[in-house]
Amino acid sequence: MTAIKTNDLQAFVVVAQEQSFTKAAARLGVTPSALSHSMRLLEERLGIRLLARTTRNVATTDAGERLLGSIAPHFDAIGESVEALGELRDRPAGTLRISCTDDSIEMVIRPRLAGFLEAYPEITVEFFVDYGFSNVVEERFDAGIRLGEALSKDMIAVRVGPDWRLVVVASPDYFAKHGPPKKPADITKHKCVHIRHRPTGAIYSWEFEEKGNEFTVQGEGQLVFNSMTHVMNAALDGLGLAYVPEPLVLDAIASGRLVQVLDKWCVPFSGYHLYYANRRQHSSAFAALLDWFKYTA
Repeated sequence: MTAIKTNDLQAFVVVAQEQSFTKAAARLGVTPSALSHSMRLLEERLGIRLLARTTRNVATTDAGERLLGSIAPHFDAIGESVEALGELRDRPAGTLRISCTDDSIEMVIRPRLAGFLEAYPEITVEFFVDYGFSNVVEERFDAGIRLGEALSKDMIAVRVGPDWRLVVVASPDYFAKHGPPKKPADITKHKCVHIRHRPTGAIYSWEFEEKGNEFTVQGEGQLVFNSMTHVMNAALDGLGLAYVPEPLVLDAIASGRLVQVLDKWCVPFSGYHLYYANRRQHSSAFAALLDWFKYTA
């Protein structure tokens, strides 16, 4: 068999992961046509088809999937080893990719972000707002941020914020027109602003507790967002009841722009955690991020 170039195998891994010659080419810094040609030559050398091509995307064949599973971990290990060499530098450096939600940024990242950037000027942090609970390993993120109760057991988690709760709020103008709910069941009579975490998922039901018993209520409404920021803004605009993180609306409640109701039925969640895969090596930049944002009561 003709010798196979390591660069061609690495390029195959990127194509298989991106499922697109265009995206893979951008990542590798080559043209899509050159990359496609390289993959055809690789298939010819191996004597087997690795990629199934359509007009829209590229998918691995059974043989391609088998090869990907065999060689991708080795390239990951090489990348991690090279990145770990950064620990020999005087200051941590590199780019970190974090999957999160806009409210987690506001509540646990933004208050401490300026200090982190000033302390580590050679670290770049990319935050990807995503309510779809992305798999940080498959999507190649360094870490993600989620509530403690939503974490997979195979992940390592570091608490980055205190416990908090969701609260029911609306504007004074809204309550002047519709009156406030007296108990959770009353929200079914109101206009509710909802959130849907992923396109194919269900609208989030509002969770309450009474005398130790947890229950949910699903209200009706014309507005559904996938961002908590926009849910909160809709409430500020008088468009209905909203169920939002309490820390995000404390100022609005104190200033009278929002009114909080059903307080005694709203209970705390386990706070936000930064979670990541169990790898043997982490860059000094990632270690610095963990240490900086770790929550201490």
